[in-house]
Amino acid sequence: MRYSKEHKQETHTRIVKKASVRLREKGAHGIGVADLMKEAGLTHGGFYAHFDSREALVIEAFAYAMDRANERWRKVAEQTPPEKRLATIVESYLTTVHRDDPGHGCAVPTLGAEIARESLKTRKAFAGKLEQMIDMMADQILDVPRKTARKQAMATLATMMGTLVMSRIAGTGEFSDEILTSGREAVLERPAVKPVAKKARAKVN
Repeated sequence: MRYSKEHKQETHTRIVKKASVRLREKGAHGIGVADLMKEAGLTHGGFYAHFDSREALVIEAFAYAMDRANERWRKVAEQTPPEKRLATIVESYLTTVHRDDPGHGCAVPTLGAEIARESLKTRKAFAGKLEQMIDMMADQILDVPRKTARKQAMATLATMMGTLVMSRIAGTGEFSDEILTSGREAVLERPAVKPVAKKARAKVN
């Protein structure tokens, strides 16, 4: 049976979305192609009709997750006064909701260490998306030269992502919550970021 191009694209997108969630939950090598295809409602044999290799799916799934994060942050920026945008992003990121739902959260804390050991092609693809994230964050840092804003964005992201990793290692108790609070304070006390009056608790999907 022949399917239309639209149907094939819809199926392709469904596989990427499912893989994006499962890879963040289980890690780059924690789930096989057969399981990913099964979750998408397809057979293992249909995989190569959509992807040249497992690596191709991993790259596309990671890119999807990173793009969704950037889109969410852009929406936050559009809906928030300029001087509060960065703080709102930080506070919506360093939450217990994000900590407890890695499958729908930022791909860097969940997969960064594994990606560093992947092929050059995979690392370059991931690095490109990370740079886009840094640039988007730098856009929210006002009244400083662009070079300075990028440096501050890198430091802010490093603190945010490291805090999330540590909080997940600590579990879900008081110690983990303390780590999240300390991370938020460390970023928000920097001169470029002023705390917002009410902390945002938006889920990171």
